Amino acid sequence: MADRMRDQVVVVTGGGRGIGRAIVERLFEEGARLYFTFVRHREAAEALVARLAGVEALACDGRDPEAIRQAVETVLGREGRIDALVNNAGIAHSGLLAMTPGEDLDRVIQTNLAGTIHWSRAVLRPMLQARRGAILNIGSVSGSFGLPGQAVYGASKGAILALTRSLAAETVGKGIRVNALVPGFIDTEMTAVMPSPARRAYQERVPMRRFGLPREVAHAALFLLSDEASYITGQTLVVDGGLSSLLV
Repeated sequence: MADRMRDQVVVVTGGGRGIGRAIVERLFEEGARLYFTFVRHREAAEALVARLAGVEALACDGRDPEAIRQAVETVLGREGRIDALVNNAGIAHSGLLAMTPGEDLDRVIQTNLAGTIHWSRAVLRPMLQARRGAILNIGSVSGSFGLPGQAVYGASKGAILALTRSLAAETVGKGIRVNALVPGFIDTEMTAVMPSPARRAYQERVPMRRFGLPREVAHAALFLLSDEASYITGQTLVVDGGLSSLLV
C-alpha cells in the first residue's frame, strides 16, 4: 500500500459499482479513510465494505439535500473533517429529447447535476473552515460534444463542467481545489447493457479500439485528488482513449 492519500478523509458518491467502486479501491490502496454512498445496490455496497477493511457505506439519495446533510454530519461526527469529495453518482439516459418523458428528464437532472451541486455545497462549509480540500466532479464526453440521443444526459454532464470552473474560481484563494474528470466509454455495468452491434460500433470509433477500464479512470482520479495536483484547479482531464480528438 502506498501513501499518497494517507489518512485523508474522502467521500465518494455512487461508490458501490463501476467507476465509483474503482475509485474507492484505488484510494483505499493509497491509505485514504473512505466513505461511499449508494442508493439501490445495497448488495454491491456491502460486498465492497466486506472486502475493504475500514471503508464505510452510507445509504444516501443524492437528490435529497437533507439526506446529504445527514451523511456529511455522519462523516464529520466520526472524522472531524472531510478532505476530499468525489461527485461520481449519476444515471445514464439515451433518447431523443422530443421523446423523453418529463419524469425521466427530471430524474437525470436531479441525480446528475443537482446531486453534484448539493454535495459540493454540503462539504464546502467544513472545507472552508479548514481552508483545505479537493472536489472532483465526474463528467462525460457527452457533456462536451453533441451526440445524438444524449441531449438530456449531455446537458446534465456539461453543466457539471461549468460548475467545476465556477466553483474553482470561487474557492481558489481558500485552499480548495475543484477539478473534473471526463471518462469516455468505460467497461462498466452501464455500458455492459449495450447491444453487441452498438458496442462494436462505438469501440471502432475510439482510436485505441477498446473501452477503457474503470481502474484507468481511478488512476486519473487519484492524481487529481492527491498533492501531486496541488497546482491544478478548475481543469478538466479527459480519459477517453482519444475519442474526443475525433469529435472536435
